Amino acid sequence: MIFLKHFRHYYIKYGWSLLLGLIILVAVDWFQLDIPRIIKTIIDGVETQTIMSIDDLLDPFMQIFIIVTGMTIGRFLWRHFFYGTAHKIAADIRGNLFNHITDLDQSFYANHKVGGLMAYFTQDMNVIREVYSMGILMLVDGFVLGTFILVRMFSLQFWMTLISFIPIALMGVLVFFIEKKIEAKAKARSESFEQLSDFTQESFSGMTVIKAYVREAAQSLFFFNKSNDVYRKSMDNIRYNTLVNVLIDTMITLVILAIIAFGSALIAFGNLSSGELTEYISYFFTLLWPVFAIASFLNINAQAQASAKRVEKLLSTVSLLKQPKNPIQKENLKGGITFKQLTFTYPDGKDPVLKDLSFEIKPGEMVGILGRTGSGKSSLVELLLHLYDVKPGMLLFDNVDSLDLSMDSLRKAIGYVPQDNFLFSDTIANNISFGLNQSNPEDIQSVAKLADVHDNIVEFKDGYQTILGERGVTVSGGQKQRLSIARALAKKPAILILDDSVSAVDTKTEEAIIRNLKTIRKGQTTIMVAHRISTVKKLDKIILLDQGQLVGIGTHDELMKTSPLYQEMVRLQTLETLVGETKHA
Repeated sequence: MIFLKHFRHYYIKYGWSLLLGLIILVAVDWFQLDIPRIIKTIIDGVETQTIMSIDDLLDPFMQIFIIVTGMTIGRFLWRHFFYGTAHKIAADIRGNLFNHITDLDQSFYANHKVGGLMAYFTQDMNVIREVYSMGILMLVDGFVLGTFILVRMFSLQFWMTLISFIPIALMGVLVFFIEKKIEAKAKARSESFEQLSDFTQESFSGMTVIKAYVREAAQSLFFFNKSNDVYRKSMDNIRYNTLVNVLIDTMITLVILAIIAFGSALIAFGNLSSGELTEYISYFFTLLWPVFAIASFLNINAQAQASAKRVEKLLSTVSLLKQPKNPIQKENLKGGITFKQLTFTYPDGKDPVLKDLSFEIKPGEMVGILGRTGSGKSSLVELLLHLYDVKPGMLLFDNVDSLDLSMDSLRKAIGYVPQDNFLFSDTIANNISFGLNQSNPEDIQSVAKLADVHDNIVEFKDGYQTILGERGVTVSGGQKQRLSIARALAKKPAILILDDSVSAVDTKTEEAIIRNLKTIRKGQTTIMVAHRISTVKKLDKIILLDQGQLVGIGTHDELMKTSPLYQEMVRLQTLETLVGETKHA
């Protein structure tokens, strides 16, 4: 049974369903033990000649028929309550796990791979569900039915039951100790399966790269090795399960031989009738199920404990983002942003990636953030999205500390176009309207035109209802960027952040997008992170970063006069353009 912190309340939440199942199960266990007693009466009646005809058998047969009918109905009902409740509990745990993971900060995702997380929702969850269905059933049924049977067996023949019970008790002790090994083996198997799941997911996601580098055979070999590791650890687990089953079979065989020998001697001495021995043997064979049930429960429980501890650890993971006690709800952010001596180091890092940044973005400004690779541009964007906490007073929105703002209200006010331009495996229309509770085709087409992607969409056979492949693999890089821009524009955000979001389009398309943004974003803050000068050249302000520090701020003309780094970037990119034009000439 699982009594860890995040699992206990399910016994209360679904207590009535489990209790009804238990009541029906106990009733079935009690009444089914009348069948051996009825059979004993028939055999003794035939021996003593009190049963002489078929008519004399009608009454006992009718009793057996009624009991069997009741058992059939009862077993259907307790299966419904136990199995149905188990699936509800598993669904609740999955939902809680998903909600918890989505609330965690970015450092969690940096340390956990997607394929590995999937193992928690598949294999671990299936094992946990099993203990809430078959596990509870086997524990209760094994204990209750076993107790009922032993009481009847002791009342029928005390010494024979006592002798029979000794090897069963020894077997129970052995199984208890083996259970610890099973739990350890189950944990190792789950961790190995997590690695296999992660490798498989990553390989499928990177299939284009694998094929481009002709690494299919190498990846297949890696997969075989990881799959073989899962096989070996599964076999280790199976060996201990098999050992339990062999012990049970051996003990049962010895007990049966002892019962037959001891019972035959008692009949020979006139201390036991044939009917009583038959009743006793019937009880014993009925006892086999509780024995198997308890042993199976210990096996299922050991595996479930291993999986539950993994899930418990994940559910106990605390987000590094601290929610304010009394968050300020800003429904209408104007878009003013202030950096005050901001310095930031990643939670798992040693050196700061942003150092002593101080500047202001006024509401309605179109601002470019420029810098070489590794200058801190993406880190700055992550802070604007509040994916990481900063120190109090370092980052303000409309003169309100970002740590005091409600995260939901801040993120609702921001439209974000990420570098990787992630798209969902859904229709184009649903991808564009992803951030909206309600949308209409006209609004979707309007923002698609502003992002200069409408003409591309209508060329598809199904237009806006075209289903994109996983991560948008069915469209080009430039189309993905423009669809991501359209998705952000559909929110009509107070602050729009484009993180290197026009790098995959040609200069003409880039100019069209920027021109459209200037038209529709008047009075609203727009931040464009870029590495191309052409992207930010005509914006209101350019913020120049280098090695995490602010090294220049101003318009294009101002930076050309004051910043040697900016001048050098302009010179190099001008040369690259000239070289490219020469090659195409």
